Amino acid sequence: MNRRLLLLLTVTCAVGVGTIYFPQAITPLIASGLDTSESSAALAVTFTQIGYSIGIFLIVPLGDRIPNRRLLTTLLGLTGVELLAAGCAPSLPVLLAASVAVGTTTVAAQVVSPMAAGLVPADRRGAVMGTLLSGATGGMLLARTFSGTLGEYLGWRAPYLAAGVLTLALAAVLTRALPDVTAVAPAVRPSYGSLLVEPLRLLRDEPELRRSGFYQAMVFGGFCAVWTCLPLLLTGPAYGFGAQTVGLIALVGAATMVCTPIAGRVVDRRGADPVNLAGLLGALAAAAILAAGGGGGAAGLAVLVAGTLLLDVSMQSGMIANKTRVYELRADARSRLNTAYMTFGYLGGSVGSWLGLRAHALAGWAGVCTLLALLCTLALTRHLVEARRRRTVPPTVRDHLPERPRDGGPKQLEQHDGQRGGRKREPAP
Repeated sequence: MNRRLLLLLTVTCAVGVGTIYFPQAITPLIASGLDTSESSAALAVTFTQIGYSIGIFLIVPLGDRIPNRRLLTTLLGLTGVELLAAGCAPSLPVLLAASVAVGTTTVAAQVVSPMAAGLVPADRRGAVMGTLLSGATGGMLLARTFSGTLGEYLGWRAPYLAAGVLTLALAAVLTRALPDVTAVAPAVRPSYGSLLVEPLRLLRDEPELRRSGFYQAMVFGGFCAVWTCLPLLLTGPAYGFGAQTVGLIALVGAATMVCTPIAGRVVDRRGADPVNLAGLLGALAAAAILAAGGGGGAAGLAVLVAGTLLLDVSMQSGMIANKTRVYELRADARSRLNTAYMTFGYLGGSVGSWLGLRAHALAGWAGVCTLLALLCTLALTRHLVEARRRRTVPPTVRDHLPERPRDGGPKQLEQHDGQRGGRKREPAP
């Protein structure tokens, strides 16, 4: 994969992911514009994430069947039209319906990721995943800042309309600029029905997929709870800021764009588990830091900035580790593996957003931070149990456990078996 192609795919990830997150910064503006409560307006974020989970389950598996250029440009074109419809919504129910549609089709990043994993050797996969994720992170952060600033001056509809135009423009560029080499389609095309069923079978058969999905669901659920409720804190009586400030605070997470490629290189050198552990511990520490920022004032704002930055870096680093582990399971089913993994994760995010709103209603910002800590503790406990199980396996048993080939191919499996002495020796003459 050359740099130009990687840059183009990174921009695609940025636009696709930014579409999911920019409503987070304009929740108070939506509430004012549509004459509803802020908690009701925040459902636009939750409904977008629900739609994203649906799109991952129903659309992303098509990456193993449909040429990727055609799939990507179609999805971006539909997303652009749906964003324009959301920007023209006359009422909250119409906006929520449009939000589900936007979330369902804005899965371009999840099509790009498994495609890119198949275009690079295994020892570069973590670094490429880190680069793509840095683009996605940049899109997420810039989208919040962009929507908060634009919404402050032109109203909540302006970010939706501008995002729709931008997405349609990108679809047009990809139609001409994306080379045919990215249109990866297997020689034997599975039926759509089997594509939908396969992620469930993979979840049943692959314990490492279940483990990675659980980590993502827990941490991303806490992450979404924090970012869904953060605008309520910042625009509330403790701080009294406008939507523009919410977007500017999100922008400090740009440091994550530097950290994620580094995390990817660490995964390539040391494996996924050490990065997972660091990410889970970082997210747990972020919960304590964020809780200290609920009191308002300059000191509280500084603490919030530090906590959100640590949470962003921890969540994104863990995602790189999880995706790298998942893509090593089977080379012929990376889109379906990604479907299972990301559906797990975004269902966790959707539930986390909803639980965050409930926790905020019951216990304020402290309740949201407690929810984040609880979810991270569950993931960390699962990780430590797995680490202990591996340590207690006797070395002689570990040496004879079947290893999973990095790309899951039968030829590689035979090579691995031969390296372990698994082939039968010819009898001595």
